[in-house]
Amino acid sequence: MNSKLVQRQKIRYRIRKKVAGTAVKPRLSVFRSNAEIYAQLIDDDNAVTLAATSSRDKDIAAQKVTKIEKSKLVGAAIARKAIELGLSAVVFDRGGNLYHGRVKSVADGAREAGLQF
Repeated sequence: MNSKLVQRQKIRYRIRKKVAGTAVKPRLSVFRSNAEIYAQLIDDDNAVTLAATSSRDKDIAAQKVTKIEKSKLVGAAIARKAIELGLSAVVFDRGGNLYHGRVKSVADGAREAGLQF
């Protein structure tokens, strides 16, 4: 098996031991593929996804900008959905990725749109 994927999965498990979302303060989970980026608000207590958005959404995909700028738009979009649900604070889950580039851009976009973490 690909050792890089195995290593990332171990990092994910290590993070998930410490980071858990509740109904009041959900987990903002970020998944990054080579081409796209996805963000979800997850309530781990009830095992339910409260809101989700990605760079494949029509309004974001229509914009011809770089992947980092699209990531910032995804962060702003997930923050808008969270605020509509009456949530102001989240726990950030970087999904085993390093906190830089597109993952950091999602966090920055969410913070600028009013989420706190």
